[in-house]
Amino acid sequence: MSDLPLSGVRVIDLTRILSGPFCSMILGDLGADVIKIESPRGGDPVRGQGHIRDGLSWYFAGFNRNKRSVALDLRKPEGAAVLERLLADADILTENYRPGVLDEMGLSEARLAEINPRLIVVSVNGYGSTGPYADRPAFDFIAQAMSGYMATNGTPETGPLRTGPPLTDLIAGLYAALGAVSALRARDMGGPAQRVEASMMMSIISMMAYLSSGALATGRDPVPTGNDHPIVAPYGLFRAADGDIAVAPSTDVFVARFLGEIGLAHLLDDPRFADNARRVENRAELNRLVDGALAHGTQAHWIERLNRAGVPCGKVQSLTEALADPQVAAQDMVLDVEHPGHGVLKMTGFPVRFSQTPLRVRHPTPDLGAQTEAVLVEAGYDAEALARLRDAGAIG
Repeated sequence: MSDLPLSGVRVIDLTRILSGPFCSMILGDLGADVIKIESPRGGDPVRGQGHIRDGLSWYFAGFNRNKRSVALDLRKPEGAAVLERLLADADILTENYRPGVLDEMGLSEARLAEINPRLIVVSVNGYGSTGPYADRPAFDFIAQAMSGYMATNGTPETGPLRTGPPLTDLIAGLYAALGAVSALRARDMGGPAQRVEASMMMSIISMMAYLSSGALATGRDPVPTGNDHPIVAPYGLFRAADGDIAVAPSTDVFVARFLGEIGLAHLLDDPRFADNARRVENRAELNRLVDGALAHGTQAHWIERLNRAGVPCGKVQSLTEALADPQVAAQDMVLDVEHPGHGVLKMTGFPVRFSQTPLRVRHPTPDLGAQTEAVLVEAGYDAEALARLRDAGAIG
């Protein structure tokens, strides 16, 4: 038996695209047996998106490891009946339909409680299941815009900017996974099975930190500051002789160390820069002076010197540089995973590390419906029943 934290937990996964599959992948990485239910007509749409090699989308593979795929046509009554049978023995149902779709499928809260009173239902959606936007379709770009997040990025000159990664999808999926294991713990301690919900818009709002606290305290919107820190200076990207370095001296102690190492300690005696409030007020001039000092050394020189002095800093790396970084390699954050029929795929590893029960890829990303028969046999279907389901077009 597996020694992973969620060993023995069964998840029936109705999610597709990104936010929901990220949630169920986390549960699978932690050891849960995740059964991904897909339509026989192409499956999860992401199977056909992104960079495809040897017939497999690396985008899809990056979010669907440690799952088993069952091709099931839920529009057919026979397929819906199979789903109910699988749910009867499950611990968690994950879904990322719009609110109300489960009800339309005949899986209302009351019906799910009849099927399995111990079932935890985990929903990921755009805006939450109540309120005026509950029925709206949602995508990461829209959630970034609606949440105020996009308006805090960029500068007054650029206007609002989205971030590269689909953060609202990913944060909602992460919160949903946290909610799932919390509800599972509560249930196993004698509490009721319950529904857990995480939405994209609310999830990113929860991450706004000092930006939201400032807006709530003052009633004013933050001014987007690009790579400069809104409330700390000096802090941001500065120009060495051969390129930018990122420096984050977040307190007066770090500022003193930073300015001392680059030969500008005397600036702390200048009334314009004597405390953080005045440094923020005179940020443009301070940044100019810092750039002038750093221009006398290379990135490597300053990164080594400043880190040795305890000043947080680093090179601005491209994504391929970051993925090839020796620290990333030391943390096993890029994995080589053999996928039968598709060769070796590289994918990001596990950001959470367990000292005694390290996480691993137990199941490579499944082909569509690859485990349909195996999962249904485990659920008690014999060869004759499987044949009837195939003849009815309920399984693929």
